[in-house]
Amino acid sequence: MRYLMMIMSDEQTEAGQLPGPEVFEAMNRYNEAMVKAGVLLAGEGLAPGSEGARVTFSDGRVTVTDGPFTEAKEVIAGYWVIQVSSREEALEWARRCPHPPEGSGAVLNLQLRRIAETEEFGDAVPEHVREQEARWRAEGIGNG
Repeated sequence: MRYLMMIMSDEQTEAGQLPGPEVFEAMNRYNEAMVKAGVLLAGEGLAPGSEGARVTFSDGRVTVTDGPFTEAKEVIAGYWVIQVSSREEALEWARRCPHPPEGSGAVLNLQLRRIAETEEFGDAVPEHVREQEARWRAEGIGNG
C-alpha cells in the first residue's frame, strides 16, 4: 500500500519564513529512518502558495488563479510518498513526524491519504489504459 502524507501550511510557511536548523535536522533524521526502513518512495518541501496557481475547470472553461490562497491551512507545505503494509503502519510513520514541542502553542497538521491503485477501479478503467500504466510502472514512472 502506498500513502501520501502531506504537511499542511500555516501563516509562517506561506509567508516564506524558513524554520530553524533544528527543524531541518529533525526532518532529516525522520527521512533517514524512513529510508532505512525501506518505506520512503518520495518526499519534498513545497514553495509557498504565493508561487503557485489554482487551475479550475468549470462548464468547459479553464480558469487560472494565482496564489497566494486565502486558507493557508488548506495548502500543502510538503509531502512524502511511503509504501507500507497497512494503514496502521502508515499511521505509525505519521505519528513519528517531527512536530512542535508540548507547550509551544504551535500546531502542525498532517494529512494521510492512501493512494488508490488502478486495479481498485475495476472495469471502469479501459484495458488499454491499464496496459499503458503497467508499461509506465515498468519504466519506473508512478511506482504503482
